[in-house]
Amino acid sequence: MGLKLNQQGVFLSFLLSSLFLSSYAQTCSNYAFQNNKVFTACNDLPVLNSFLHYTYNPSSQTLQIAYRHTNIDSSKWVAWAVNPTSQGMAGSQALVAFQQPDGTVKAYTSPITGYATQLAEGELSFPVSDLSASLLNNEIIIFATLGLNGSGVVNQVWQEGQLSGNVPTAHATSGANVRSMGTLNLVSGQSSGSRATTGSSKTTKRNIHGVLNAISWGIMMPLGAIIARYLRVFQSADPAWFYLHVTCQTSAYIIGVAGWATGIRLGSQSPGIQFTSHRVIGIILFCVATLQVIALLVRPKKEHKHRIFWNIYHHSLGYTIIVLGIINIFKGFDILNPEKKWERGYTGVIVVLAVVAAVLEGYTWFVVLRRKKAANEEKMSNGNGYGNGSNGHYPYSGRSNGRV
Repeated sequence: MGLKLNQQGVFLSFLLSSLFLSSYAQTCSNYAFQNNKVFTACNDLPVLNSFLHYTYNPSSQTLQIAYRHTNIDSSKWVAWAVNPTSQGMAGSQALVAFQQPDGTVKAYTSPITGYATQLAEGELSFPVSDLSASLLNNEIIIFATLGLNGSGVVNQVWQEGQLSGNVPTAHATSGANVRSMGTLNLVSGQSSGSRATTGSSKTTKRNIHGVLNAISWGIMMPLGAIIARYLRVFQSADPAWFYLHVTCQTSAYIIGVAGWATGIRLGSQSPGIQFTSHRVIGIILFCVATLQVIALLVRPKKEHKHRIFWNIYHHSLGYTIIVLGIINIFKGFDILNPEKKWERGYTGVIVVLAVVAAVLEGYTWFVVLRRKKAANEEKMSNGNGYGNGSNGHYPYSGRSNGRV
């Protein structure tokens, strides 16, 4: 009996330990920043209750970081550093933060030249911008953007120590404090001595979400509207323009719904992260587009007396979809923060579509006015214009009963 209870106790301890380790392993990837910051990768650092979130841009060699240090109190300082020359503390270029007596959190840079350091303020060997820090629920977070040169592999060091008044003192020289270092591959996300979470799954979903929406709402919808408005002016394009328009817009709707569903899924997987305006516009866009698809199924014939109201409804919803789609795509660029070439590329596509629409708008009016003039001349030449009727007759003079 005692053996059985002991086995149950071992099993229960193992289960609790597994749950604890599982939740710890997910701490980094499931964390949601209050300011809605999103990073493409993160590391659960193995000691000192620390986590590193980062986004690395290889083309510009800039590194955006958020270093989180949990279970900290106001009597301690924290630091995260990059060592460009070697592993370890000496030579590290550090970002330091601690709570001051007035309650504010101070963040500054400190180059470390030796082990007997008090983390004095000074410029680093590489540029640092957007440096700030916050303290909430016994957790200090340091935010910064670093300008790095190299292969994308860095030596990182992180530390904590006691404050003496408003001055950092030396950290402990045993235990976790001498094991808080390692290398980090910014491209692959692999880090020695830590559990790396590249976040590739979420990043891939974000990219898919962005691409689907840009193609559907941002390119195909405007293109379909251009086809409907300007191709039908060519008599030889009737009814081909209609089928092209329906195919383009229906395909755009299907792709757009897939992108919208991906975004909803991302939102459910990212508790605490809210991009309210982007989300609200996306929901409105989906609803309006669905109404537009339903309207296609109840389209009255051209000669129907209510056709004019359907046309107003159809055109109003169509232009609303295009405007909302383009606005939301640029909001998505602000959220994903991809390389500038992607935003510039999409902007170029929109500019080209706008120029094409402007040229075709002018040509359409030219054709319409010319046809109207030709119709009036034909009307006059067929006996409906005074002095210009066939055989010189006045209008209606050819009627057998002589009535006007």
